[in-house]
Amino acid sequence: MPNVTFKFEDGTANVVAVTAGENLLEVARKANVAIDAPCSGNGSCGKCKVKYISGELDTKKTRHISEESFAEGWRLSCVSTVTGDVEVLVPDIASAYKSRMKVADLSSKEEIAIFDRAKKEVEESGIVFENDFSVTELKMEEPTLDDTMPDNERLIRAIQAAAGAEKVKLTYQALKKLPDVLRENRFHINAVLRKGGHGAVVYDVLPANDAKICGLAVDIGTTTVSAVILDMTTGELLAKASAGNGQIRYGADVINRIIESTKDGGKEKLQKAIIEETINPMLDGMCRSAGIRGDRIYHMCVASNTTMNHLFAGVNADPLRMEPYIPTFFETDNLSAYDLGIHVHPDAKIVIAPNIGSYVGGDITAGTLVSMIWNKPEFNLFIDLGTNGEIVFGNSDFMMSCACSAGPAFEGGDISCGMRATDGAIEACTIDAQTMEPTFKIVGDEGQKPVGLCGSGIIDVIAELFRCGIISPKGKFIKEGRRVLHDQYGIGSYVLAFQEDAAGHKDVVINEVDIDNFIRAKGAIFSAICTMIRSLDFDVSMIENVYVAGGIGSGINMKNAVTIGMFPDIELEKFHYIGNSSLTGAYNMVLSRQAEEKVYDLAHNMTYMELSTDPGYMDEFVAACFLPHTNTALFPSVVQEEV
Repeated sequence: MPNVTFKFEDGTANVVAVTAGENLLEVARKANVAIDAPCSGNGSCGKCKVKYISGELDTKKTRHISEESFAEGWRLSCVSTVTGDVEVLVPDIASAYKSRMKVADLSSKEEIAIFDRAKKEVEESGIVFENDFSVTELKMEEPTLDDTMPDNERLIRAIQAAAGAEKVKLTYQALKKLPDVLRENRFHINAVLRKGGHGAVVYDVLPANDAKICGLAVDIGTTTVSAVILDMTTGELLAKASAGNGQIRYGADVINRIIESTKDGGKEKLQKAIIEETINPMLDGMCRSAGIRGDRIYHMCVASNTTMNHLFAGVNADPLRMEPYIPTFFETDNLSAYDLGIHVHPDAKIVIAPNIGSYVGGDITAGTLVSMIWNKPEFNLFIDLGTNGEIVFGNSDFMMSCACSAGPAFEGGDISCGMRATDGAIEACTIDAQTMEPTFKIVGDEGQKPVGLCGSGIIDVIAELFRCGIISPKGKFIKEGRRVLHDQYGIGSYVLAFQEDAAGHKDVVINEVDIDNFIRAKGAIFSAICTMIRSLDFDVSMIENVYVAGGIGSGINMKNAVTIGMFPDIELEKFHYIGNSSLTGAYNMVLSRQAEEKVYDLAHNMTYMELSTDPGYMDEFVAACFLPHTNTALFPSVVQEEV
């Protein structure tokens, strides 16, 4: 049997025994080697590049690898077959979506302010921030030969007297700990209770000087996963982290992942990728940062799209992609951490923010809570930019939602040098109209060299290229200069950083294919907005505020987003970037039972519009696939500012 040796830029390697004739990308997946493959290996995206070092590898030539790059050893793993022992280098950018887990420094006022602001606004609406968990201090008489009451009965009676609970139950985990904790602490302990009605459940027993109870909020995005650990008594953030969704190697979009999940053992692979390879490592890192053990987390809330909810729970998601597009569940309340293998208290209940449609999920219902559009009389728009673009329009009287398949472009997918908003990502850019030289801001420490472009950076670059007349409304290069290159196929590209100034193995560029992919993504957003508002006989002039969410970067330049025709051309002061609303919504749901109930109420009362059934949607989409639009009258401010 031949061996495949995957070498990495940090000097490590992974050696895998295979059968001759196996596909290299499939070998990498089996070996848990992260190679970015947005198209899930069908050869269309050109991002699963590896560098051939030596050995026997049969590779088809494709338009994604130039003759020069092929001669240097670059290959697409999805069109490469292992025929004998072979060594390949996996470039760092190939694993960018999975690696670079970031545990946030919560000394940052900006990090804290996002959650404090969301909590304050929800509280001001009248929602009380109380949850069902509490810590009750108990002092009990120690047993004697004259008092032989069992430990569990002694505990139950003490709780009934101290907490006023009529019926008290112990979880198995609490029962196992009970005899040791009681005797080690001379029957002076704290009991972690979850109250409901006239009863209570004992989740844990702790020493009397230990009263910390924690919760976990998780946003499972198609590309990126974010989470926070919080003190459920005070609401204090204890740790925050983000990482790439480990499922990315099975495809950048939900459809490719659903297809992968239907293969033999597919559901298990996709569930393992999100739980064992993504959430649990993040959780372990956050616990170390916060100085707590995972079993001190008693409550967990997950906010994610409908497909991610199904794959997280290990439930068949295939019906979601086939007419009539029926999910297995919109709501479920019977999952525990033990069921799914999450590294928190085994009895922790997992609350999943409710879905409202096949492509509008709990990330939107949780996000709608903190957008606050449900509590305002004026008409407002809430947009979550991710692999799917989800939109909610309405006010305190009604809300309508829809989803469009924007693709992964907003999070760096489908872009040749695209990446998440992590260290090395260009997140903001300006271009000099005369010299065509760029000036950009990079995520990370001072002196960080650019690795690629994240979503906010892509918006800026395309807007600047268009403003400076370097590209046409169709996204084609019409100006020449030292930074404009053309490959053997005539495809133009703009070089933001030449190889010697970049952190990777090649120039950081954006090409015409990237621009076309992004134009389609922004066109999907704008056409969805227009279609939904038109269905109500409204127009964009009636929008009072636009709340934009998503992990697209530190915040997008709204003026540039209008320039490329992604957002309506209305007053810029009406736009507000609110960060990761899905995560802040989940945070509120963990802290407040009323906030959780409100999210369910929002889901029940929100109308879902299926764009694919609207006869005018495709016409709107095609018209929006230009910069800024085929109808320039819709963007008067952009026409005025062209240079």
